[in-house]
Amino acid sequence: MKWNLDDLYLSFEDPKFNRDMEDFYNKVDETNKWITENLTTPDNPEEKLAGALKRIIGFSELYYKLLVYSFLVMSVDAKNAEAKQALGKVNNKYSDGKTSEVILRKWLDKVNNIDEVLAYSDFLAEHTFYIKDLISKNKYLLEDKEEILIAKLTNTGGKAWSELQKLMTSTLMVDIEMDGEMKSLPLTVVRNMADEADGTLRKKAYEAELRAYEKIEDVSAACLNGIKGETITVAKKRGYSSPLEETLNTYKMKKETLDSMLAAMVESLPEFHRFFRKKAELLGHEDGLPFYDVFAPMGKVDKKFSYEEAKEYVMKNFYSFSKDLGDFAKKAFEKEWVDVEPRAGKSGGAFCYNIPPLKQSRILTNFNGSLSDVTTLAHELGHGYHGECLKNQSLLNSIYPMPLAETASIFAETILVNDALKNSTPEEQFAILEGSITHAGQVIVDIYSRYLFETELFNRREDHVLSVKELKEMIEDSQKKAYGDGLNHDFLHPYMWVNKVHYYYPERHFYNFPYAFGLLFSMGLYAIYMERGQSFADEYVKLLEVTGKMTIEDVAATMKIDVTDIEFWRASLKLVKKDIDKFIRLAEK
Repeated sequence: MKWNLDDLYLSFEDPKFNRDMEDFYNKVDETNKWITENLTTPDNPEEKLAGALKRIIGFSELYYKLLVYSFLVMSVDAKNAEAKQALGKVNNKYSDGKTSEVILRKWLDKVNNIDEVLAYSDFLAEHTFYIKDLISKNKYLLEDKEEILIAKLTNTGGKAWSELQKLMTSTLMVDIEMDGEMKSLPLTVVRNMADEADGTLRKKAYEAELRAYEKIEDVSAACLNGIKGETITVAKKRGYSSPLEETLNTYKMKKETLDSMLAAMVESLPEFHRFFRKKAELLGHEDGLPFYDVFAPMGKVDKKFSYEEAKEYVMKNFYSFSKDLGDFAKKAFEKEWVDVEPRAGKSGGAFCYNIPPLKQSRILTNFNGSLSDVTTLAHELGHGYHGECLKNQSLLNSIYPMPLAETASIFAETILVNDALKNSTPEEQFAILEGSITHAGQVIVDIYSRYLFETELFNRREDHVLSVKELKEMIEDSQKKAYGDGLNHDFLHPYMWVNKVHYYYPERHFYNFPYAFGLLFSMGLYAIYMERGQSFADEYVKLLEVTGKMTIEDVAATMKIDVTDIEFWRASLKLVKKDIDKFIRLAEK
């Protein structure tokens, strides 16, 4: 039930870990020295560029291994001092590597015949997109000393704030009355009660959760203000009009694409409000759905899965799509790449961390046996499969933008849900549809509320430090705008800004709309799969293979999809509307 990290390191005392740490330090220094000495003139650009890239890849691969190991250990043991120390050392030394990147980027501006240079060898041609992306972002590059200073300071600024928030939430214990006695439980365990069948327990868990956040609200507000303040300062210094512009640049995504998607999402909100009101009515609520019942399971099918049953269920559905996807899931389970159950000190939620140097992944879940937990497992394995499809790519071509990161995960989830619907009774369909639409509501409606909140957060943070009271009011206002009359406004979630770790990623802002992109893009892809059948699986792999070396619009174009066109997004959302219509018909029978 716990992941095996032995392919990385046995422990922080492992001689291999210490050798790699020493090698990493040496390679960063050697790379900086070589690039400083060699990238002074544009002569022999082919040899110099290849030499620089190979050296950067060399220390970056070591960085990935050391970073991932430290991060994964801390993810299941938040107070692990060795992991925290190692993470700090690795990030601090990696920031020294910024010297190499800064010099390389400025040197590239001196190379006039870049297309000829990149065509010189297969190795250079392979990195065409990476190099041209660096060149395109040179206008936002600061002076060498400034870039290096920013890279250093973020370790004691944004990243430090992020680690503090992670420590606070992963070690927060929640006092809750259960079975006539008070218990102190990890936050992750209490959060998992949101989809319990017992309505009284759901409400108790919600109230206990909100009380618990009061213990860390001031610290969390300080963390959030620190991270967002740093982002605004650096973005302005680089010449971006806003953090959103910087984010879209990082995501390799046009503003036109985002605007089209958001417009379609806003158009669809009344359909989701209709679903929330019907669910509220079925649960006996008159004024919309209270937040504590958003995840309430419905229908008579409330089957609990053992982990073994969940594994078999996921593999069966994955094999129905392709042998390749099924084999990947089987390998992940057999090689113990998944950390399964909630426990004290373990991070909440779920994630997948791909490890390109090992051609492996590691997956964290807080599995509690619900169908939702099974679909979450499929979701994270989808991320892992994305990494599997990139295993033959260079490290520099394995880093894909966040909106595309959710494509493979949500596609995998869709396979599971649609197969379950196809092989179920009307009663079971009702329960499965409810879960699926609730999830879509999170990815469309709740994500939209998070986008509104973060937009407002950046606007206000530019002017002043935000108080806890202001943050709570802002998140509730965003929820009201997104959920409308679908939610009971007396029972919102004023601490969602504390709960969602995405707000605290110092280098990943607006980590909300990528989920909506992933869901709707995946639904569009799934519709193509339903038309083409098994032949689609090979095309799908080819799409995933290029996600690290094309813009989002170009990746979509490989499937003849225009993501700047609102009609594409409307077509995907119509599929959700069909599910809502069917759910309401079943509810009224």
